[in-house]
Amino acid sequence: MSLKIAIQMDPIGPINIDADSTFRIMEEAQARSHSLFYYTPDKLAFDEGRVTARGWPVTVQRVKGDHYTAGAETVVDLSDFDVVWLRQDPPFDMGYITTTHILEHLMPETLVVNDPFWVRNSPEKLLVLRFPDLIPPTTIARDLATIRAFKEKHGDIILKPLYGNGGAGVFRLDPNDRNLASLHELFTGYSREPLIVQKFLPAVAAGDKRVILVDGVPVGAINRVPQKGETRSNMHVGGRPEKVDLTARDLEICAAIGPVLREKGQIFVGIDVIGDYLTEINVTSPTGLQELERFDGTNVTAKIWEAIEAKRGV
Repeated sequence: MSLKIAIQMDPIGPINIDADSTFRIMEEAQARSHSLFYYTPDKLAFDEGRVTARGWPVTVQRVKGDHYTAGAETVVDLSDFDVVWLRQDPPFDMGYITTTHILEHLMPETLVVNDPFWVRNSPEKLLVLRFPDLIPPTTIARDLATIRAFKEKHGDIILKPLYGNGGAGVFRLDPNDRNLASLHELFTGYSREPLIVQKFLPAVAAGDKRVILVDGVPVGAINRVPQKGETRSNMHVGGRPEKVDLTARDLEICAAIGPVLREKGQIFVGIDVIGDYLTEINVTSPTGLQELERFDGTNVTAKIWEAIEAKRGV
């Protein structure tokens, strides 16, 4: 039985079809005879008791410059769909949070992936706090004195926005750095949000591992190696993806967090592991599907759809 699928995502035109995980999700859905409808978050509405979206029926193909064909723009009632994907990229701001509140009205009759209630309550850098034994020394604070005390204790630290993404705004402050107060002033000058501070992990030089879990079960990993002279390993800022195997420590981390992810309806998750430490649990718009498939030949996206189809009784 085919499913009616709606994809809430950023504009489809500019995406890189060789790297974009949402494109791969759409491609696999189409191969499984599911129909696709695409809309951007600004086209989502709660309209007199209905959750609607203004968008386009769409088909995709792996042809650069001609990777999608959209039908006529139309307004749909999302309760008519079997599955809605929440796939726009962060920042995890009030606009993002509002979409989770609206999409929650579709549950449980329509399956929203990942579950919007728990996406809202489990952002990347906060869900990890549930697992203090797995993460590096971490402080979340806005108060400069608290952050300064953390730096004095640990010496070499990473400072970054709590709700940032893609490596933007990530700073390493080593024991000789004198910029903490200036950076604090910069961040707090444009945002009321706290900052997250973690002890710097030298193991990042060997890579920041992205482990992909499907319904709480690890299915593979890629290693993202930072450029020379760069602390950040995100592929958005030039990190180099490499083939890597899951270690005993990776599996231990996944065994600890997997049941929580499954319980909270987080079907497609990417966690970040540096050395022996869990640093983030990405539930908003995880990436890495295409890189993993190229490295180990496993169709991880099919596993995601198999989990979804099982929940929809297909």
